Amino acid sequence: MSTTLKQTWDLESVFSGGSSSASFAEYLKQLEQDVAVLDKAINEYQVPKAIEDTYALDSLLDQLQDAAARLYEGSSFTACLGAQNQDDKKAVQLSGRIAALSARLAAVQTMFDSLFERTSDAVWSAWMERPEIKPISFVLNESRLKAKEKMSPELENLALDLAVDGYHGWGEFYDTIVSKVRVPFEVNGETVYLSAGQAANKLQDPDRNVREKLLQDWEKAWSDAADYCADTLNHLAGFRLKLYERRGWDSVLKEPLSINRMSQDTLDAMWNVITRAKPTLVKFLERKAQLLGVEQLSWADVDAPITSASEKISYDDAAVNIVNQFRKFSPRMAEFAQHAFDHQWIEAEDRPGKRPGGFCTGLPVSKETRIFMTYAGTASNVSTLAHELGHGYHQHVMDDMEMLNQNYAMNVAETASTFAELIVSDALIKEAKDEEAQIALLEEKIQNSIAFFMNIHARFLFETRFYEKRKEGLLSSSELSELMEEAQREAYCDALGTYHPTFWASKLHFYITDVPFYNFPYTFGYMFSMGIYAQAQKEGSDFAEKYDALLRDTGRMTVEELAEKHLGTDVTKPAFWQGAADLCISDIEQFLSMTQHRVI
Repeated sequence: MSTTLKQTWDLESVFSGGSSSASFAEYLKQLEQDVAVLDKAINEYQVPKAIEDTYALDSLLDQLQDAAARLYEGSSFTACLGAQNQDDKKAVQLSGRIAALSARLAAVQTMFDSLFERTSDAVWSAWMERPEIKPISFVLNESRLKAKEKMSPELENLALDLAVDGYHGWGEFYDTIVSKVRVPFEVNGETVYLSAGQAANKLQDPDRNVREKLLQDWEKAWSDAADYCADTLNHLAGFRLKLYERRGWDSVLKEPLSINRMSQDTLDAMWNVITRAKPTLVKFLERKAQLLGVEQLSWADVDAPITSASEKISYDDAAVNIVNQFRKFSPRMAEFAQHAFDHQWIEAEDRPGKRPGGFCTGLPVSKETRIFMTYAGTASNVSTLAHELGHGYHQHVMDDMEMLNQNYAMNVAETASTFAELIVSDALIKEAKDEEAQIALLEEKIQNSIAFFMNIHARFLFETRFYEKRKEGLLSSSELSELMEEAQREAYCDALGTYHPTFWASKLHFYITDVPFYNFPYTFGYMFSMGIYAQAQKEGSDFAEKYDALLRDTGRMTVEELAEKHLGTDVTKPAFWQGAADLCISDIEQFLSMTQHRVI
C-alpha cells in the first residue's frame, strides 16, 4: 500500500468531466431511449396463457435488469457529485433527470408485476421452474405477491409520476436545507463557519467545553432551519400515509418490513430483548459520567472519548489497520479493501462544502463501489471507514449475480457493514498496547451498542409516533422537537442530563424516500452481525467462505430464511437476539471491571 493515500475519490474513471460530463450526458440519453423502448414493449405484451408464451418475457426481463444496472450506475454517480460539493447545481439538475428516469423504470416494473399477478398459477409455477428463471424466482414471486397488495397499475404509475416532483422532491429538499446550514466555531480566536458535515465531527471533540458550545450552536443552526424541515417532513409523511390509505394498508410499518423482508414477530423479538438489556447500558452511561467528572452525561458527552488525550489516527494508519484486520478473517475481504484505498474509491477529505454523513454506493456496470465520508482522525472515523468498506465488500461478492438478486435490503446491508466494524474493533482491543488504550478502544466499541440500542431506538419511537400524529394533521417544528425529546428520554431511560430536540431536523435518515423508517434495520444489522461474528469466532478461518455465501443470499431470501439456512437459528424467537445482546453486555461488564479503580 502506498505511504500517502489520496483522500479524494476518483469519479473521472466512471464518467470524465464531473457534472458537465459529455459521456454521462450521452449515457443518460441512451438509457432514456432504452427505457422508453422497454416501456412500450411491456405495455404491448399480453398476459402469458401458456408456458411457451413466457419465452418472450425472458428477453424483456433481461432488458429490465440491464436498464436497472445502468440506472443504478447513473444514480450513484450523481449522488457522489452532489455529496462532494453541495453547491454543484448541475448535479442537482442531473439528480432530477435520474429521478424522472427512475420513476419511468419503476412504472415498467409495475407493468411487469401486473402481468405476473394476472398470470395463472399453473403457467407461473412452470415458468419459475425453468433453468433460466429459477435463479431469480424468489424476487419474481415477491413482486407477484406485492402486486396483489397495491392499486391498479394505472394508479401506481400515476403515483410514481407524481412522486418525482412531490414525494422525492420533498426528500431532495433536505439537501438544499443542509447545504445552507453553517455552524460558528472559534479557531485561534477567530470565528469560522463549519458546514454540517464538519460540525458533526467536532461534536466528538475531546474537550467538553468545545462539545457543549458546539452543540448549543448546532441546535441553534437547526432551530433556524426547523420550519423548513418541518414542512419537508410533514409532506413526506403525508404522501406516504395517503398512498398507504389508497392501497388499503393499515400499518405504517408494512412497507418498511416488506422492503427489509422481515416479519413483525422478528422486529418485536429484537426490540424486546434490547429493552431488557438497557439497565446494563445505563450502568455504562453512569460510569462514563464518573470518568468524565460530571454528575450526568449530556447529549454532547454520549459519543465523546473518555480521555482528552485521544490520539489522532492518520488516514494511512487507519487504512493499514483495517486491511490487516480484514486479512485475519478473510484474504478476499482484505484484497477488496486494499484495492479500494489504492484506486481512490474513497472520498474522505475534511473540507467545506461536503454533505454530512457517510455512505457506500455501488456501480454495477463498472463493478466498483465508491465510499463517502469526512475523515478527521477519530476512532469513530476509523469505525465509519471499516463500516463503509463492509458495505462495499457485500456488493463486491455479488457483482457476478443477476441484477434482480443484488437488490438486498438495508437490514442485511447493515449486517455486512457492522460485521466489518466488529472485525476491526475487536482485534484492536485485543492487541492494545496497554490498559489505557484497551479501555479507550473498548469504550469506542460499546458506543455502537449505545447507538443501536438507544439512539436508533429513539429514532424508531419518534418516527412511529410522528406518523400516528400526522394522520390527524400537520405538526409544528416545536411539536416535532417535543416528540423527539420524549423519544430520546424513553430510549435512553432518562440517563442523560440534556437531549437533542432538533435531531429530527438534522438527521438525513428521516428524509430518505427510498427506504421509510431508516432506523430499525441498523439495529437488526448490528445484532445479526453479532450473531454471525460469534459463529465466526467458533469456526475460525473456515467461516470466511460461509460468510460470502450468506452475503450472496441476502437478495434472494427473507431474513428468517437466511438465518435458518446459514446460522441454523429462528430470529422470530428471543434466543438468537439474547445471545447477541449478551455479547454487548459482556463488553460493558469488562469495561465496568477495568474502570472500577478509576472512580473510587
